[in-house]
Amino acid sequence: MVVRAPEFWQRCDSALARLLWPASLGWIAAARLRRALTTPFVASVPVICVGNAVVGGAGKTPAALAVARWYADRGVAVHLLSRGYGGRIAGPHRVDPAVDSAADVGDEPLLLASRFPAWIARDRAAGARAAAAAGAGVVVMDDGLQNPGLAKTLSLLVADGGAGFGNGRVVPAGPMREPLDDALGRADAVVLVGEDRTGIFERLGGRRAVLTARIVPGPGARLFRGERVAAFAGIGRPAKFYDTLRGLGALVVATRDFPDHYRYRPEDVMAMVEHAAKRDAVLVTTAKDAVRLPPGAMNMVHVLPVELEWDDAQAVAAVLARALPEKGDGA
Repeated sequence: MVVRAPEFWQRCDSALARLLWPASLGWIAAARLRRALTTPFVASVPVICVGNAVVGGAGKTPAALAVARWYADRGVAVHLLSRGYGGRIAGPHRVDPAVDSAADVGDEPLLLASRFPAWIARDRAAGARAAAAAGAGVVVMDDGLQNPGLAKTLSLLVADGGAGFGNGRVVPAGPMREPLDDALGRADAVVLVGEDRTGIFERLGGRRAVLTARIVPGPGARLFRGERVAAFAGIGRPAKFYDTLRGLGALVVATRDFPDHYRYRPEDVMAMVEHAAKRDAVLVTTAKDAVRLPPGAMNMVHVLPVELEWDDAQAVAAVLARALPEKGDGA
């Protein structure tokens, strides 16, 4: 069964959202109390947090990789840090894609570790200490904007232009992890991914710099142009993945959504392989889903790689250069 966000999370006039609002107030109060009672650990190296304010995906992992690449291009030793959601290892643990599985460390850390040294740690402060001891010059956190245990040198709030902030209410009355004002109070800039179809600029009201970006197909994506494809995804917003395929010129003849972070079973894959074959289509998924496929399934499934591409390199440099270990010109 696919778990989808409730439709009322998108409606500002929802009676159910109003009914649940008292529970949301309790959530907000607990989060604020936690922050007030926590003394954040200050790492010996800069910590850049790439987080969001809504439940589900907003493009954090591609954004974290793009931020890491920016620092690496300037000669900084970058290590990535994740909680390791869905994995059994508490950490701190340096992720080894050749040994670790998604069941061990979670899916996103495996993607991070394919590009840069990456760590998982439920205790983010301990993870930052381990990364610094291993030679990190900068630690880039994938998620963790709401985590008060580790002080951030720079925080970026990622927002999906297609999904936005829903009705603006906090769970369970809406999709927000915390009130937008609280998130913005700790954010140095907003990363807006994709076209603003939900009025994000209006909601921000000029309170923070906005770095616009797009999710674009990575190397090898042109192979899907003109192909009949059957696509599946277990990510925050599968429709975004299907739209990317269509934008490439692929003919999407079938789609299937799974819950975010879903661990695929052999029978899931075989059913989709048969479904695709009946439609004379190739079976395609995301890189994040691919690491959760059962052993032996990868030779039956194609992967569409994606990357985050900045619209204004100078604006990005002006923000990210603030956290350089030594003063740089952001060039």
